[in-house]
Amino acid sequence: MLEILQYLSIALEIVIAVIGLLIFFQKKKEIGIYIFITFAIYVFYDFTKQFSIVNNDILYVLFFIATISIFYGILKLLKEKKQNFKNKKNKNRR
Repeated sequence: MLEILQYLSIALEIVIAVIGLLIFFQKKKEIGIYIFITFAIYVFYDFTKQFSIVNNDILYVLFFIATISIFYGILKLLKEKKQNFKNKKNKNRR
């Protein structure tokens, strides 16, 4: 039963990675590439961890890169939202 959950998790991570690519290419939103990088690494991490294909030290570094990727993407998104808010606020003052 737990093994099925692991495969389901990997499948969902693949779907989220693809959605990240769609956000990047179709919606032209930079956050999409960070979502893709993060979840592509998650897929690789989970798959290789399941079959003990790669050294754990490499996996830990990759997991850290995934975390930094989504963190940076979220910071950029927040900065963009803040800038949009300021622009709307200044537009309404005119």
